[in-house]
Amino acid sequence: MPSSAGDLLDPAQPHGDVLVQVTGGGRRAVQEAAERVVRQAAGWRVRWQVDGFRDVNRVEDGKGLSRNPFHFTEGFGNPGTEREVADRAVVRSGQGEPDWAVGGSYQVVRIVRFATELWDKDSVREQERIIGRRRDGRWLDGTPADEQPGFAADPNGRVTPLDSHVRLAAPDRRNPPPLVRRSYNYDRGDGDSGLIFSCFQRDLANGFEAVQKRLEGEAMAKYVLTTGGGYFFVPPPGGAWIDALFGQATGNA
Repeated sequence: MPSSAGDLLDPAQPHGDVLVQVTGGGRRAVQEAAERVVRQAAGWRVRWQVDGFRDVNRVEDGKGLSRNPFHFTEGFGNPGTEREVADRAVVRSGQGEPDWAVGGSYQVVRIVRFATELWDKDSVREQERIIGRRRDGRWLDGTPADEQPGFAADPNGRVTPLDSHVRLAAPDRRNPPPLVRRSYNYDRGDGDSGLIFSCFQRDLANGFEAVQKRLEGEAMAKYVLTTGGGYFFVPPPGGAWIDALFGQATGNA
């Protein structure tokens, strides 16, 4: 994962040879499963690890929603059907990838520290203008969360600022970025809390990297700091990749 503008990557936190993501409905069960994975991965070294959770986790209209540390609901921009998810996230045949990769997905993970103390000093109205949505997901022009906002009727950004997060990330809501988000909050104590940003796409350049480039200079930049993460490929179930990967004796998880 290259360093983006404004990143301050901790050398101990980015990259790694294999990403293992363990999820479940209870913290204890997840911790025990993660410990089993580490014990069974003989010869591998844990490079970095972070515990996450999804606050007010729910599903609406087929979209997984949760509340981030800035008190805003995430996930409204995701597709609501499996077909749409696959269209954005799953590698297709004929796009230049090897046959064994078809059906897999590129995953981007970013450990983003949030300056919540600084953020909470701003009024809710100012926070909403920085994000470009209301806290409950509604657009600033009053459009419901599940409908398209009227950006074309607001070319100068009087209602939704041109440097707001959502307007830069997806300036044309009719053609959303080809990626699917699934992020988690984290809290390590001592003020180190934020978001484990995670997204999936079939093409990094057209997905995450295109969005990240547009976000340079956004109003929210002074409140967030990326310290770790990486680029990973999630292979399809089964396939020749298993022997190619686990035939190696050592590596970094």
